[in-house]
Amino acid sequence: MTDIAIIGGGAAGAAVFGELLRRPNRQGTIHWITGCIAPGRGVAYASRDDRHLLNVRAAGMGLFADQKDDFLQHASRSLGQAQGGDFLPRRLFGEFIEAQVNAAMSEAHARGRRFQVHHAKALAIHRDTAERYRVELEQGEALVVNAAVLAIGALAPRTLKTVSAEALGSGAYVLDPWSMDEPAQAPRRIVVIGTGLTAVDTLISAATRWPNAELAAVSRHGLLPFRHPDRPVAPYPFQDDLNTALLACDGVLPMMRLVRQALADPAGTDWRAVIDGMRPVNARLWEGLRVEKRLQFLRHVRWVWEASRHRTAPASAENIQALIESGRLHIHAARVLAVEGHGPLAMTVRSRATQLLSTIEADRVIQATGLDTAVAYARDPLLAQLLDDGLAIPDPLQLGVAAEPDGQLLDAEGRVQPGLYGIGSLLRGSLWECTAMPEIRAAAGRLAHMLDKPSEEQSEEAAAQ
Repeated sequence: MTDIAIIGGGAAGAAVFGELLRRPNRQGTIHWITGCIAPGRGVAYASRDDRHLLNVRAAGMGLFADQKDDFLQHASRSLGQAQGGDFLPRRLFGEFIEAQVNAAMSEAHARGRRFQVHHAKALAIHRDTAERYRVELEQGEALVVNAAVLAIGALAPRTLKTVSAEALGSGAYVLDPWSMDEPAQAPRRIVVIGTGLTAVDTLISAATRWPNAELAAVSRHGLLPFRHPDRPVAPYPFQDDLNTALLACDGVLPMMRLVRQALADPAGTDWRAVIDGMRPVNARLWEGLRVEKRLQFLRHVRWVWEASRHRTAPASAENIQALIESGRLHIHAARVLAVEGHGPLAMTVRSRATQLLSTIEADRVIQATGLDTAVAYARDPLLAQLLDDGLAIPDPLQLGVAAEPDGQLLDAEGRVQPGLYGIGSLLRGSLWECTAMPEIRAAAGRLAHMLDKPSEEQSEEAAAQ
């Protein structure tokens, strides 16, 4: 029998938990350690604001690898009507995850499968024997398991180094855009640090919540996510040839040349089809790059790649554009050098274009810099313990933990840790593209298969006897 602990209550944890529950020959106990959040939602799908939209069309969303239109059916029942090309509220997908996990638990219970959901935090993982781990939970509870899966998701945001203690303690600086208190007085000017998908949702919410406030967003590149087309576009007809050529490249620059050539193809295919068509090979492209080449990508290509690859829903893009055209929202390509004061705050920035310094005053500054996976600096006690004990090490580029492409973690000596896995954002250093639901559910299916091999082997032996 194989006992398994899944640590993390977000979508990645839900996907692994559900996949294991659905395995036909599953033996042993599955423990899902969710923490204190609504299981399955995590940060990504906990929003209750229906203006916060998925950036994947409804037809592309699902929790399990073999799902085709389950989410679309769920959305249609909830909304009355939904199309596969729609970009639906993230809240709706959170509800779908909860429904899917509840259904999987009901079916597993009827089949006599053993599982337990722990609404507590995991504080430590220690090697118990050569083949087992002891997972310590809050209030002294401990679980001894054969395998543990880290599905922690987004780490708690860290304050930028340029923010003074006075500004942070003033209440005018908001570290977490998803949990903002209502100020005593409505802010007249709000500055958002960041221009990615998190910043887009933050700006849309702030514009509605404080309709008279001026808005600004600041990032080093000043680049907003590009928008999805209103309707799906035709695939690039030579995508297979392009992907084969990309896989044969040695380095980022040759890859960029090939992509540019494809985008300039006289066939006239929408550029977004080329970028989306690379999705099946992105992880392999990243895996084939040496560390110095990955660093080159991060320095020179990352921002335009992420703006192109992780696009925003048309309705969200239209909301942001309307704010810009009305004069309410200003986008600044600048580096934040200091945030000081106790309210209003003074933000000193250096313009990317001119290198000149300027000061922006704001009644409220909101940090919306998105996903942070620099585990060496994280405040998470479990990650800190794993690093201290040498059971895990940071990725060389501080993109997550060092791991094999299949998710097995590496220890301080660079050795694979049998039975200790990661999934989702913690694997960015190994896979890069691993945070969106299509990649997560595929990884969850593969991981469940690997974890369940002992159960399958035991079932085959029992049948043979």
